[in-house]
Amino acid sequence: MASAAMAETACKPAPGDTSNRLTAAERSEGWVLLWDGKDLSQWRGLNSDQFPQSGWTSCDGTLTIHEKGGEEGRAGGDIITRKRYSDFELKVDFRITPGANSGIKIFAQSDLSPIDKYTGKPVKVGSGIGMEFQVLDDALHPDAKLGRDGNRTIGSFYDVIPAPKDKLVNPTGEWNSARIVAQGDTVTFWLNGKQTVSFVRGSEAFREAVKQSKFSAISGFGEWRDGHILLQDHGNTVSFRNIKLRELPAQ
Repeated sequence: MASAAMAETACKPAPGDTSNRLTAAERSEGWVLLWDGKDLSQWRGLNSDQFPQSGWTSCDGTLTIHEKGGEEGRAGGDIITRKRYSDFELKVDFRITPGANSGIKIFAQSDLSPIDKYTGKPVKVGSGIGMEFQVLDDALHPDAKLGRDGNRTIGSFYDVIPAPKDKLVNPTGEWNSARIVAQGDTVTFWLNGKQTVSFVRGSEAFREAVKQSKFSAISGFGEWRDGHILLQDHGNTVSFRNIKLRELPAQ
């Protein structure tokens, strides 16, 4: 498979493609691109100072993690922003393939060991720890039936709080849009413009939900002051674009 660096020179967006750009209004509102369709300098591997040399490609205006038999963290590994964020609004478009699993994590912590998806015990290879906006093919991936009350389905706060069953999901192969706002202790997820989850970090309800999740053994899970934005390698082909963020006033 071509490396991301090689793909940058070999691939170009289709003529007329307006993705991975900011409007004048967005710039005035403080938005920045975390990826402009070419430049990967704002990202690195979860356990490396460099961007992965395999597994991920930057091509045709999409940033894609490629298939590795569904093995978590074994294609190119998760990627994280070099910068850490605390109060922000994040927007990401994503496109899944049939049966795919991935995630967009916030407040990711690069110094914590990954954990087993069934037991919550530390493992050597896996995904970084953070609060995850679940990206999943609910119809075909078995994870949709695990967890509690659908809290591993698309748009959920993975394994903690479920998205509603009437969420708006575009078909596999089409682009979906995630929006995440974290300001103070309040975090809200949207999927295709419709709110799916809202919670207050550190609240009694939040801590009870975490206690019932696979993250229960991680001290202070989700209550970190800041962290990285993370795009997950779950061993399936998933593409991302229009990755943009604006920092918000602290509350």
